[in-house]
Amino acid sequence: MHILRPLILPCGASIQNRIAKAAMTERLAGRDLKANKWHLNLYKKWADSGAGLLITGNIMVDRRYKESSGNIVIENESGLKELQTLTANGLRKGNHLWAQINHAGRQSTIFSTFKPIAPSAVQLKRIMLFAKPRAMTIEEIENVIDRFVSTAVICKKAGFTGVQIHGAHGYLINQFLSPKTNLRTDDYGGSIENRSRLLLRIIRKSRVELGPYFPISVKLNSADFQRGGFNEDDALYVIEKLHDLKIDLLEISGGTYENTVFLTKRIERESTRKREAYFMDFAEKIRKHTNIPLMVTGGFRTFDFCEQVLKNKELDMIGFARPFLNDEGFPSNFVNGVSKKVQDANFNFKIKKLADFAEAGFYDYQIHQIAKNKPLKPNYNPYLGVLRFTKNELLKGWF
Repeated sequence: MHILRPLILPCGASIQNRIAKAAMTERLAGRDLKANKWHLNLYKKWADSGAGLLITGNIMVDRRYKESSGNIVIENESGLKELQTLTANGLRKGNHLWAQINHAGRQSTIFSTFKPIAPSAVQLKRIMLFAKPRAMTIEEIENVIDRFVSTAVICKKAGFTGVQIHGAHGYLINQFLSPKTNLRTDDYGGSIENRSRLLLRIIRKSRVELGPYFPISVKLNSADFQRGGFNEDDALYVIEKLHDLKIDLLEISGGTYENTVFLTKRIERESTRKREAYFMDFAEKIRKHTNIPLMVTGGFRTFDFCEQVLKNKELDMIGFARPFLNDEGFPSNFVNGVSKKVQDANFNFKIKKLADFAEAGFYDYQIHQIAKNKPLKPNYNPYLGVLRFTKNELLKGWF
Protein backbone atom coordinates (compact mmCIF):
# COMPACT_ATOMS: atom_id res chain seq x y z
CA MET A 1 0.00 0.00 0.00
CA HIS A 2 1.36 3.38 -1.01
CA ILE A 3 -0.22 5.04 2.01
CA LEU A 4 2.00 2.98 4.32
CA ARG A 5 5.28 3.69 2.55
CA PRO A 6 7.79 5.95 4.32
CA LEU A 7 8.53 9.45 3.07
CA ILE A 8 12.08 10.81 3.09
CA LEU A 9 12.11 14.61 3.43
CA PRO A 10 14.69 16.92 1.81
CA CYS A 11 16.36 17.44 5.20
CA GLY A 12 16.86 13.68 5.50
CA ALA A 13 14.16 12.96 8.11
CA SER A 14 11.92 9.95 7.46
CA ILE A 15 8.16 9.81 8.13
CA GLN A 16 6.98 6.23 8.56
CA ASN A 17 3.83 6.52 6.42
CA ARG A 18 1.87 9.01 4.33
CA ILE A 19 -0.95 9.70 6.81
CA ALA A 20 -0.91 13.09 8.55
CA LYS A 21 -3.12 14.32 11.33
CA ALA A 22 -3.49 17.90 10.13
CA ALA A 23 -3.72 20.82 12.54
CA MET A 24 -6.95 21.43 14.42
CA THR A 25 -7.13 24.11 17.08
CA GLU A 26 -7.40 22.39 20.44
CA ARG A 27 -8.51 25.13 22.87
CA LEU A 28 -7.21 23.07 25.79
CA ALA A 29 -4.77 25.47 27.45
CA GLY A 30 -5.74 27.18 30.70
CA ARG A 31 -5.11 30.74 31.78
CA ASP A 32 -1.35 30.05 31.91
CA LEU A 33 -1.43 29.21 28.15
CA LYS A 34 0.80 26.15 28.69
CA ALA A 35 0.50 22.51 27.68
CA ASN A 36 -1.33 20.44 30.29
CA LYS A 37 -2.57 16.92 31.02
CA TRP A 38 -5.35 17.25 28.44
CA HIS A 39 -2.79 17.82 25.68
CA LEU A 40 -0.84 14.80 26.87
CA ASN A 41 -3.89 12.53 26.68
CA LEU A 42 -4.84 13.90 23.27
CA TYR A 43 -1.45 13.38 21.65
CA LYS A 44 -0.93 10.02 23.29
CA LYS A 45 -4.20 8.89 21.68
CA TRP A 46 -3.28 10.33 18.30
CA ALA A 47 0.23 8.81 18.44
CA ASP A 48 -1.42 5.45 19.03
CA SER A 49 -3.64 5.98 15.97
CA GLY A 50 -0.92 4.97 13.52
CA ALA A 51 -0.57 8.30 11.69
CA GLY A 52 2.99 8.96 10.53
CA LEU A 53 2.80 12.70 11.17
CA LEU A 54 0.93 14.67 13.82
CA ILE A 55 0.73 18.46 13.44
CA THR A 56 -0.43 20.39 16.48
CA GLY A 57 -3.11 23.02 16.51
CA ASN A 58 -2.12 26.67 16.67
CA ILE A 59 0.85 27.37 18.93
CA MET A 60 1.00 31.14 19.16
CA VAL A 61 4.14 33.28 19.21
CA ASP A 62 2.52 36.21 21.08
CA ARG A 63 -0.03 35.95 23.90
CA ARG A 64 -1.54 39.29 22.91
CA TYR A 65 -2.66 38.05 19.52
CA LYS A 66 -4.11 34.57 19.81
CA GLU A 67 -6.42 32.59 17.54
CA SER A 68 -8.26 31.27 20.59
CA SER A 69 -8.27 31.90 24.30
CA GLY A 70 -7.26 28.25 24.77
CA ASN A 71 -4.12 28.32 22.61
CA ILE A 72 -0.70 27.26 23.83
CA VAL A 73 1.61 30.27 23.67
CA ILE A 74 5.41 29.98 23.53
CA GLU A 75 7.23 33.26 24.13
CA ASN A 76 10.03 31.86 26.31
CA GLU A 77 11.05 28.63 28.02
CA SER A 78 8.70 28.97 31.00
CA GLY A 79 6.50 26.13 29.72
CA LEU A 80 9.34 23.96 28.43
CA LYS A 81 8.86 21.13 30.94
CA GLU A 82 5.18 20.78 30.04
CA LEU A 83 6.01 20.77 26.32
CA GLN A 84 8.63 18.07 26.83
CA THR A 85 6.05 15.88 28.52
CA LEU A 86 3.65 16.51 25.63
CA THR A 87 6.21 15.49 23.02
CA ALA A 88 7.21 12.39 24.99
CA ASN A 89 3.58 11.24 24.81
CA GLY A 90 3.06 12.35 21.23
CA LEU A 91 6.12 10.52 19.86
CA ARG A 92 5.52 7.17 21.52
CA LYS A 93 5.00 5.16 18.31
CA GLY A 94 7.88 6.39 16.18
CA ASN A 95 5.78 9.01 14.41
CA HIS A 96 6.68 12.65 13.85
CA LEU A 97 5.14 15.44 15.91
CA TRP A 98 5.40 18.95 14.46
CA ALA A 99 4.45 22.22 16.12
CA GLN A 100 2.26 24.52 14.03
CA ILE A 101 3.46 28.07 14.78
CA ASN A 102 1.17 31.03 14.22
CA HIS A 103 0.27 34.67 14.85
CA ALA A 104 -3.38 35.63 14.42
CA GLY A 105 -2.90 39.29 13.47
CA ARG A 106 -6.28 40.84 12.72
CA GLN A 107 -7.93 37.44 13.29
CA SER A 108 -7.31 37.77 17.03
CA THR A 109 -10.82 37.84 18.48
CA ILE A 110 -12.00 40.42 20.99
CA PHE A 111 -11.65 37.66 23.60
CA SER A 112 -7.90 38.01 23.01
CA THR A 113 -7.49 41.73 22.30
CA PHE A 114 -9.37 44.87 21.33
CA LYS A 115 -6.20 46.19 19.66
CA PRO A 116 -5.02 43.68 17.04
CA ILE A 117 -2.17 44.39 14.65
CA ALA A 118 -2.00 43.67 10.93
CA PRO A 119 -0.08 44.75 7.84
CA SER A 120 -2.72 47.45 7.31
CA ALA A 121 -5.76 48.79 9.15
CA VAL A 122 -8.27 46.60 7.31
CA GLN A 123 -10.95 45.20 9.61
CA LEU A 124 -12.25 41.66 9.39
CA LYS A 125 -15.96 41.61 8.66
CA ARG A 126 -17.20 38.84 10.90
CA ILE A 127 -20.05 39.19 13.42
CA MET A 128 -18.39 41.89 15.52
CA LEU A 129 -15.87 39.39 16.93
CA PHE A 130 -12.84 41.24 15.62
CA ALA A 131 -11.72 44.77 16.40
CA LYS A 132 -10.21 47.02 13.76
CA PRO A 133 -6.45 46.44 13.59
CA ARG A 134 -3.75 49.04 13.33
CA ALA A 135 -0.95 48.87 10.78
CA MET A 136 2.30 47.39 12.10
CA THR A 137 5.51 49.35 12.31
CA ILE A 138 8.75 48.00 10.83
CA GLU A 139 9.95 47.39 14.39
CA GLU A 140 6.87 45.25 15.06
CA ILE A 141 7.47 43.28 11.87
CA GLU A 142 11.04 42.56 13.00
CA ASN A 143 9.67 41.51 16.39
CA VAL A 144 7.22 39.08 14.78
CA ILE A 145 10.03 37.49 12.75
CA ASP A 146 12.12 37.06 15.88
CA ARG A 147 9.15 35.58 17.74
CA PHE A 148 8.50 32.95 15.06
CA VAL A 149 12.15 31.94 15.07
CA SER A 150 12.42 31.90 18.87
CA THR A 151 9.26 29.80 19.21
CA ALA A 152 10.57 27.35 16.60
CA VAL A 153 13.86 26.97 18.49
CA ILE A 154 12.06 26.34 21.78
CA CYS A 155 9.83 23.76 20.07
CA LYS A 156 12.92 21.91 18.86
CA LYS A 157 14.35 22.02 22.39
CA ALA A 158 11.05 20.67 23.72
CA GLY A 159 11.32 17.59 21.51
CA PHE A 160 9.09 18.39 18.56
CA THR A 161 10.52 16.75 15.46
CA GLY A 162 9.57 19.59 13.10
CA VAL A 163 7.67 22.85 12.78
CA GLN A 164 5.00 24.13 10.43
CA ILE A 165 4.82 27.86 9.72
CA HIS A 166 1.14 28.79 9.28
CA GLY A 167 0.87 31.03 6.24
CA ALA A 168 -2.76 30.27 5.38
CA HIS A 169 -6.38 30.81 6.49
CA GLY A 170 -6.17 34.58 6.88
CA TYR A 171 -3.73 34.69 9.81
CA LEU A 172 -0.94 37.25 9.99
CA ILE A 173 1.42 35.81 7.37
CA ASN A 174 -1.49 35.33 4.98
CA GLN A 175 -2.56 38.91 5.72
CA PHE A 176 0.82 40.09 4.48
CA LEU A 177 0.56 37.88 1.39
CA SER A 178 -2.87 39.17 0.39
CA PRO A 179 -3.25 42.50 -1.46
CA LYS A 180 -6.74 42.74 0.04
CA THR A 181 -5.37 43.05 3.57
CA ASN A 182 -1.89 44.38 2.80
CA LEU A 183 -2.07 47.98 1.58
CA ARG A 184 1.46 48.88 2.59
CA THR A 185 3.75 50.95 0.37
CA ASP A 186 7.06 49.96 1.98
CA ASP A 187 9.24 46.86 1.48
CA TYR A 188 6.46 44.62 2.84
CA GLY A 189 3.66 45.75 0.52
CA GLY A 190 2.75 46.12 -3.13
CA SER A 191 4.34 43.40 -5.29
CA ILE A 192 4.12 39.74 -4.34
CA GLU A 193 7.90 39.88 -3.87
CA ASN A 194 7.37 42.40 -1.07
CA ARG A 195 4.22 40.78 0.33
CA SER A 196 6.01 37.45 0.72
CA ARG A 197 9.03 39.02 2.43
CA LEU A 198 7.77 38.32 5.97
CA LEU A 199 7.23 34.60 5.35
CA LEU A 200 10.51 34.11 3.52
CA ARG A 201 12.54 35.94 6.15
CA ILE A 202 10.98 33.78 8.88
CA ILE A 203 11.97 30.63 7.02
CA ARG A 204 15.53 31.78 6.26
CA LYS A 205 16.21 32.76 9.87
CA SER A 206 14.52 29.61 11.19
CA ARG A 207 16.72 27.41 9.01
CA VAL A 208 19.85 29.08 10.33
CA GLU A 209 18.76 28.55 13.94
CA LEU A 210 17.27 25.07 13.55
CA GLY A 211 20.00 23.60 11.39
CA PRO A 212 19.87 21.74 8.05
CA TYR A 213 18.38 18.48 9.35
CA PHE A 214 15.27 19.72 11.17
CA PRO A 215 12.01 19.65 9.14
CA ILE A 216 10.47 23.03 8.29
CA SER A 217 7.02 22.98 6.72
CA VAL A 218 4.74 25.72 5.44
CA LYS A 219 0.95 25.80 5.25
CA LEU A 220 -0.07 28.01 2.34
CA ASN A 221 -3.33 29.03 0.71
CA SER A 222 -3.81 28.15 -2.93
CA ALA A 223 -6.03 31.25 -2.88
CA ASP A 224 -8.10 33.29 -0.43
CA PHE A 225 -11.19 32.87 -2.65
CA GLN A 226 -11.94 36.59 -2.29
CA ARG A 227 -11.99 39.24 -4.99
CA GLY A 228 -8.70 41.13 -4.83
CA GLY A 229 -7.11 38.62 -2.45
CA PHE A 230 -4.14 36.24 -2.60
CA ASN A 231 -4.56 34.19 -5.78
CA GLU A 232 -3.03 31.18 -7.53
CA ASP A 233 -0.46 33.26 -9.42
CA ASP A 234 0.70 34.74 -6.10
CA ALA A 235 0.83 31.26 -4.60
CA LEU A 236 2.94 29.89 -7.44
CA TYR A 237 5.44 32.73 -6.99
CA VAL A 238 5.70 31.98 -3.25
CA ILE A 239 6.05 28.25 -3.89
CA GLU A 240 8.93 28.90 -6.28
CA LYS A 241 10.71 30.79 -3.48
CA LEU A 242 9.90 28.03 -0.97
CA HIS A 243 11.45 25.56 -3.40
CA ASP A 244 14.64 27.64 -3.45
CA LEU A 245 14.67 27.63 0.37
CA LYS A 246 14.35 23.82 0.36
CA ILE A 247 11.45 23.55 2.78
CA ASP A 248 10.57 19.97 3.70
CA LEU A 249 6.80 19.84 3.23
CA LEU A 250 4.22 22.16 1.70
CA GLU A 251 0.62 21.83 2.84
CA ILE A 252 -1.95 23.40 0.52
CA SER A 253 -5.22 24.79 1.82
CA GLY A 254 -7.39 27.82 1.07
CA GLY A 255 -9.71 30.50 2.38
CA THR A 256 -9.85 32.91 5.32
CA TYR A 257 -12.33 33.68 8.11
CA GLU A 258 -14.29 35.70 5.53
CA ASN A 259 -14.51 32.72 3.18
CA THR A 260 -14.01 29.49 5.12
CA VAL A 261 -13.22 27.16 2.23
CA PHE A 262 -10.91 25.17 4.51
CA LEU A 263 -13.91 24.30 6.73
CA THR A 264 -16.77 23.92 4.29
CA LYS A 265 -17.98 20.79 2.55
CA ARG A 266 -19.27 22.94 -0.33
CA ILE A 267 -17.29 22.07 -3.47
CA GLU A 268 -18.06 24.26 -6.46
CA ARG A 269 -16.22 22.69 -9.41
CA GLU A 270 -17.41 19.49 -11.01
CA SER A 271 -13.77 18.50 -11.49
CA THR A 272 -13.16 18.94 -7.77
CA ARG A 273 -16.20 16.85 -6.87
CA LYS A 274 -14.91 14.07 -9.09
CA ARG A 275 -11.44 14.40 -7.60
CA GLU A 276 -12.85 14.16 -4.06
CA ALA A 277 -10.31 16.39 -2.26
CA TYR A 278 -10.65 20.16 -2.13
CA PHE A 279 -7.35 21.45 -3.55
CA MET A 280 -6.19 18.75 -5.96
CA ASP A 281 -6.56 20.94 -9.06
CA PHE A 282 -4.03 23.37 -7.68
CA ALA A 283 -1.77 20.55 -6.50
CA GLU A 284 -1.57 19.39 -10.11
CA LYS A 285 -0.33 22.85 -11.15
CA ILE A 286 2.27 22.86 -8.38
CA ARG A 287 3.75 19.56 -9.55
CA LYS A 288 4.76 21.24 -12.81
CA HIS A 289 6.85 23.80 -10.94
CA THR A 290 8.43 22.08 -7.94
CA ASN A 291 9.38 18.78 -6.33
CA ILE A 292 8.74 20.02 -2.76
CA PRO A 293 7.02 17.18 -0.87
CA LEU A 294 3.34 18.06 -1.09
CA MET A 295 0.44 17.54 1.30
CA VAL A 296 -3.23 18.41 0.81
CA THR A 297 -5.78 18.41 3.61
CA GLY A 298 -9.51 18.53 3.07
CA GLY A 299 -12.08 16.24 1.51
CA PHE A 300 -10.24 12.91 1.33
CA ARG A 301 -12.87 10.33 2.12
CA THR A 302 -12.06 7.05 0.32
CA PHE A 303 -9.06 4.79 0.67
CA ASP A 304 -8.93 4.05 -3.06
CA PHE A 305 -8.64 7.73 -3.96
CA CYS A 306 -5.83 8.23 -1.43
CA GLU A 307 -3.97 5.29 -2.93
CA GLN A 308 -4.52 6.66 -6.43
CA VAL A 309 -3.03 10.11 -5.82
CA LEU A 310 -0.07 8.66 -3.94
CA LYS A 311 0.59 6.04 -6.60
CA ASN A 312 0.45 8.72 -9.30
CA LYS A 313 2.82 10.87 -7.24
CA GLU A 314 0.34 13.74 -7.26
CA LEU A 315 0.86 14.07 -3.50
CA ASP A 316 3.37 12.83 -0.95
CA MET A 317 1.23 13.08 2.20
CA ILE A 318 -2.52 12.89 2.79
CA GLY A 319 -3.82 15.24 5.47
CA PHE A 320 -6.82 14.33 7.58
CA ALA A 321 -8.39 16.41 10.33
CA ARG A 322 -12.04 15.81 11.20
CA PRO A 323 -11.92 12.07 10.43
CA PHE A 324 -9.89 11.77 13.66
CA LEU A 325 -12.91 13.28 15.46
CA ASN A 326 -15.58 11.24 13.69
CA ASP A 327 -14.13 7.74 14.02
CA GLU A 328 -12.25 6.56 17.11
CA GLY A 329 -10.60 3.83 15.02
CA PHE A 330 -9.23 6.18 12.38
CA PRO A 331 -6.90 5.74 10.55
CA SER A 332 -6.32 2.06 11.35
CA ASN A 333 -9.89 1.12 10.33
CA PHE A 334 -9.37 3.06 7.10
CA VAL A 335 -6.08 1.37 6.21
CA ASN A 336 -7.06 -2.13 7.32
CA GLY A 337 -10.24 -2.20 5.25
CA VAL A 338 -12.67 -2.13 8.17
CA SER A 339 -14.03 1.11 6.76
CA LYS A 340 -12.79 2.19 3.33
CA LYS A 341 -14.78 5.41 3.42
CA VAL A 342 -14.53 8.11 6.05
CA GLN A 343 -17.84 9.02 7.63
CA ASP A 344 -18.63 12.69 8.22
CA ALA A 345 -20.53 13.98 11.21
CA ASN A 346 -24.09 14.91 10.34
CA PHE A 347 -25.87 17.65 12.17
CA ASN A 348 -28.58 20.10 11.27
CA PHE A 349 -28.06 23.73 12.20
CA LYS A 350 -30.30 26.35 10.59
CA ILE A 351 -28.89 29.66 11.85
CA LYS A 352 -26.54 30.47 9.01
CA LYS A 353 -24.70 33.34 10.73
CA LEU A 354 -23.79 31.11 13.65
CA ALA A 355 -23.02 27.95 11.66
CA ASP A 356 -19.25 28.36 12.06
CA PHE A 357 -19.70 28.67 15.83
CA ALA A 358 -21.81 25.51 15.85
CA GLU A 359 -19.18 23.53 13.95
CA ALA A 360 -16.35 24.92 16.05
CA GLY A 361 -18.18 24.01 19.25
CA PHE A 362 -19.10 20.56 17.95
CA TYR A 363 -15.53 19.61 17.07
CA ASP A 364 -14.14 21.36 20.12
CA TYR A 365 -16.33 19.05 22.20
CA GLN A 366 -14.99 15.95 20.41
CA ILE A 367 -11.37 17.03 20.99
CA HIS A 368 -12.12 17.54 24.66
CA GLN A 369 -13.74 14.11 24.86
CA ILE A 370 -10.53 12.51 23.57
CA ALA A 371 -8.44 14.63 25.93
CA LYS A 372 -10.53 13.36 28.85
CA ASN A 373 -10.23 9.73 27.67
CA LYS A 374 -13.95 9.65 26.92
CA PRO A 375 -15.72 8.35 23.79
CA LEU A 376 -16.65 10.61 20.91
CA LYS A 377 -20.23 11.84 20.87
CA PRO A 378 -21.40 12.21 17.24
CA ASN A 379 -24.92 13.17 18.35
CA TYR A 380 -23.70 16.21 20.32
CA ASN A 381 -26.19 19.05 19.82
CA PRO A 382 -24.68 21.80 17.59
CA TYR A 383 -26.79 24.41 19.35
CA LEU A 384 -24.91 23.49 22.51
CA GLY A 385 -21.76 23.87 20.42
CA VAL A 386 -22.49 27.58 19.91
CA LEU A 387 -22.90 28.08 23.66
CA ARG A 388 -19.81 26.01 24.40
CA PHE A 389 -17.61 27.93 21.98
CA THR A 390 -18.75 31.34 23.22
CA LYS A 391 -18.56 30.43 26.91
CA ASN A 392 -15.08 28.91 26.67
CA GLU A 393 -13.64 31.84 24.75
CA LEU A 394 -15.28 34.35 27.09
CA LEU A 395 -14.26 32.66 30.34
CA LYS A 396 -10.66 32.03 29.31
CA GLY A 397 -10.25 35.36 27.57
CA TRP A 398 -11.86 37.81 29.98
CA PHE A 399 -12.33 36.17 33.39
